Amino acid sequence: MDEKIETRKILERAKEGEEISSQEAISLLRSRNLESLLDLKNTADLLRRRQAGDTVSFVINRNINFTNICEQHCNFCAFRRDSGEEGSFFLESEEILSKARSALSKGATEICMQGGLNPKAKLGGKSLNYYLNLVSTIKDHYPQLHLHAFSPQEIEFIAREDGITYGDVLMELKEAGLDSLPGTAAEVLSERVRKIICPEKINSQIWLEIIASAHSLGLHTTSTMLCGHIETVQEQVEHLEHIRTLQKRAINQKYPARITEFILLPFVGQNAPSMLRKRVGRDQPCLEDTMILTAVARIYLGNVIPNQQPSWVKLGFNGALVALEWGCNDLGGTLMEEHITSMAGAIGGGSLEVEQLQMGIASTGRSYRQRTTLYDDALSSPG
Repeated sequence: MDEKIETRKILERAKEGEEISSQEAISLLRSRNLESLLDLKNTADLLRRRQAGDTVSFVINRNINFTNICEQHCNFCAFRRDSGEEGSFFLESEEILSKARSALSKGATEICMQGGLNPKAKLGGKSLNYYLNLVSTIKDHYPQLHLHAFSPQEIEFIAREDGITYGDVLMELKEAGLDSLPGTAAEVLSERVRKIICPEKINSQIWLEIIASAHSLGLHTTSTMLCGHIETVQEQVEHLEHIRTLQKRAINQKYPARITEFILLPFVGQNAPSMLRKRVGRDQPCLEDTMILTAVARIYLGNVIPNQQPSWVKLGFNGALVALEWGCNDLGGTLMEEHITSMAGAIGGGSLEVEQLQMGIASTGRSYRQRTTLYDDALSSPG
């Protein structure tokens, strides 16, 4: 069948609200005919309008990376350091509190906190005690801040270090004040890819298990994909299918929490370890490839995950604004500081002012609104 005709048929079904198949998504990703790409973009934009509206949302938040000391050696990571290595850090409680206090003074409603897997991050010989202290350090002083923290990889690390279950870790953290989890460390949910880019990380099934467990316990999560490196289009769709199935499970099982958003994280290779950088052969993301995947993600996931977001850190702010035309309805957060991607050589910087977000959104002809982490309308300053 002619590529344009096949693409048009798939997109017509999507516009009618039907769920497209994995094979259909692969066909869309392979399409490079200019007319087909315009149809793809327009369909994603139409579905975004139906599923999430025309208003572009953002959150005022601060990112806190509490340590970059990590036991693992992922082949895309320029952030990690060994203990004692130049550039390594391990924040004290007062430094974390100072960052939270500063964020609150700027109107933040959220703290996003993640760190390396530091074997020395223990209190009383227990990893969980250290992470519980991280939570209480912020929540005891600033309970009005939503704490969005700890990837599934960090949850597995705590459980492994202390010999307890993932559910036990999640429940204790929730009781201490953890509000939601970032769905990072997903990278690509394909074992072939993971064995190359992050062989020491948890496998796909453990990532999915921990996210599902969080949902069942009432902890909302996000979801992500690290794209644009060695993965095939089949593996990109495999990842999307895992995410869609995970969200359907939360819906069908009537879990008290779900995936709130999907975020594409295109690979930045400028300062990444040389093995993967040379294999990819590109320092910065390919905007066209990222936009095509953005549109397909909207079509594939939008019926169950209506909120989709680009990474302005990785794409640059102008690139993120382009993504608003390809299916995205949210621009993420102000961050205030960002280290993981910036250290990889990203062009987007690590902080945006609210006025920059507002002006950028307005330049696209769309309206804007400040949201909370869970996509409710934000209150005025939580101070």
